Amino acid sequence: MLNRCRFPIVLAFSALFASFACKKSNPAPDAPRTPPARDGVGAPPARPVAGGDIVIGEFGSMTGATATFGEMTHRGIELAIEEVNAAGGVLGRKVRVLLEDDQSETPQAVSAVKKLIHQDKVVAVLGEVASKRSIAAAPIAQRAKVPMVSPSSTNPELTEKGDYIFRVCFIDPFQGTVMAKFARNTLKFDKIAVLRDVKNDYSVGLANFFTEQFKALGGTVTLDKSYSEGDKDFNAQLTAIKATAPQGIFVPGYYTDVAIVAQQAKKLGLSVPLLGGDGWDSEKLWEIGGESLEGSYFSNHYSKDDQSPRVQKFVTAFKTKYQKPPDGLAAMGYDAAKVLVDAMTRAGATDGKKVRDALAKTTKYAGVTGDITINEKRDAVKPAVVLKVTKGQFQYVETIQP
Repeated sequence: MLNRCRFPIVLAFSALFASFACKKSNPAPDAPRTPPARDGVGAPPARPVAGGDIVIGEFGSMTGATATFGEMTHRGIELAIEEVNAAGGVLGRKVRVLLEDDQSETPQAVSAVKKLIHQDKVVAVLGEVASKRSIAAAPIAQRAKVPMVSPSSTNPELTEKGDYIFRVCFIDPFQGTVMAKFARNTLKFDKIAVLRDVKNDYSVGLANFFTEQFKALGGTVTLDKSYSEGDKDFNAQLTAIKATAPQGIFVPGYYTDVAIVAQQAKKLGLSVPLLGGDGWDSEKLWEIGGESLEGSYFSNHYSKDDQSPRVQKFVTAFKTKYQKPPDGLAAMGYDAAKVLVDAMTRAGATDGKKVRDALAKTTKYAGVTGDITINEKRDAVKPAVVLKVTKGQFQYVETIQP
């Protein structure tokens, strides 16, 4: 039962508490106000004040199905930023990278970029490798007017997401053309089959561009079969392909699937070379697929065997730091970070619009993956190399210019 004699006292204290709470919740008249962010909608989030570290975000697959993509890309970025800071930083300030693991999953990639931009207030974003995850996350950066630079997402759709979205790699129409020309002109193949991952934007796009160009060069695609990323049994598709007697199979997937495809093709007696794209580039490719991959070919962004001084300087520095040679993903991460830093330096600021404008004017930046020029679509114009899988090594075969 309520004690009536205490009721006025309770009311008095309640009124006093409410008054105090209201006063605390209202900011002073001259306090700055930051518009709330709603998943990238509305005004750009306030960036950190001048004078502190320049904070850049990175999102990548540090765990999950394509973990080596994220690991090697991050190492390249890490090495680049260490060199930048050792040389005095950018605009007299140190650069710091905040890394978010998207676990090789698209929803997590979107969440990671939202966090980096709206909670961590990064001034720019580096990532991702996988085109599907980059395409999904790009609108967040675009709406917030935060420059995003992908090291190696090659699907053309990525930079169509907006004028704050860039990449420092070639795109799939070029990569598909490279491998079609290589198959027809270098290997002299007349007939080839295609096995694509229908759940992967990268794989579908690259397969389409390869097929179109190979046919234009007079070649025949004997069969075009599909699978979904993560599948473990490719015997039905490979059996159908074998019946068409191709001279090679174009498999533009990621290393985890390609290695299993190679093993199962070998067991079926389908002893023709596989061909693919930069999604093959991982030390895990040979570790999983072994000798079944011997004599196969793929396009890539660079070769560690390139004897140019800038490449060998990078290779030596990477080996010294990580006790292993850098793959193409590491090289692309390194170049992405350096191109972003170069743009900030030329812009003389970390303001999103100024950095974006400077990125768009990047011309013949001397990267370890070649001279990088950003065109009007914010894609990089640069050469590609073709590598051959030989005894667990990726050996340089030739360079194809854009």
